[in-house]
Amino acid sequence: MVISLIIGALMIGSVYGMLALGYSLIYSASGLMTFTQGQLLMIGAFLGMQFYKVWGLPFLAAFLLTVLIMFLFGMLLEKCLIRVLLNKGAVSIYIVLSTIGISIILPNLAQALWGSQTIQVPSIFGVTTVKILGVSVQPESLLVIAVGLIAMVLLHLFMTKSRFGISMRAAAMDPLAASSLGINVSLTTGLTWAIAAALAGGIGVLLGPVYGVSTGMGDIIGNKGFAGAVIGGYGNMYGAIAGSLLLGFVETFVAGYITTTYKDFVSFFLLIIVMIFLPRGLFKAKVYDSD
Repeated sequence: MVISLIIGALMIGSVYGMLALGYSLIYSASGLMTFTQGQLLMIGAFLGMQFYKVWGLPFLAAFLLTVLIMFLFGMLLEKCLIRVLLNKGAVSIYIVLSTIGISIILPNLAQALWGSQTIQVPSIFGVTTVKILGVSVQPESLLVIAVGLIAMVLLHLFMTKSRFGISMRAAAMDPLAASSLGINVSLTTGLTWAIAAALAGGIGVLLGPVYGVSTGMGDIIGNKGFAGAVIGGYGNMYGAIAGSLLLGFVETFVAGYITTTYKDFVSFFLLIIVMIFLPRGLFKAKVYDSD
């Protein structure tokens, strides 16, 4: 049972981690908060289902196509909404409200296009379970863990080793100084939103065969991803990963050894405790002054 719970915790922690990375990337790059990540995951799941199940594309092609579309959507969201509001002098609270508005629009759009019923997505590997140390595990769960870990490592290398990633970090630290050095701050910020959307959409595709696809699937997952980011230290990339994995382990083991009834309660209670005693999170994230 322990092995099964550990695998489950790693899977759900990876899901939360991908969303938390998006939250943290956007905040660290611009000091802005977004509440669209859960709904972007949902849209990604529906797109993946459309490409894979309805149109019959290979799963890898469906996954890559969805990630590309979500990347472009994230860029479009920043340039056509967030950037426009900022250029008009909108303060951060209006940015938050605009992302809440988008998070309401997207499920309604998905319902209009695909309906309100949960849609089951065929298995990727054509097998029900695989054995790991005598425990039956859904292979898609292992894929979620693998892709989550690979994405986290690649994002770390991109942000710390690539020239463009370093430019993004410089623009986040001091936009004016970065701009004076020739860094296109507007482009780096747009790419941050694009990467966050791609992370959410990609993990949504992978969750389709595990849980099915529905318009409500992003609600609680999005909240948990946000909680993971706050627990780790909102705006800290490594804190987002650590906080999400901690959250995944806590709720999985509570569900496994106590009851599934209170696992969500325990998760958000943990969030409140961390906020009370460690208001900047486990990794003591940078705090931006409000506008």
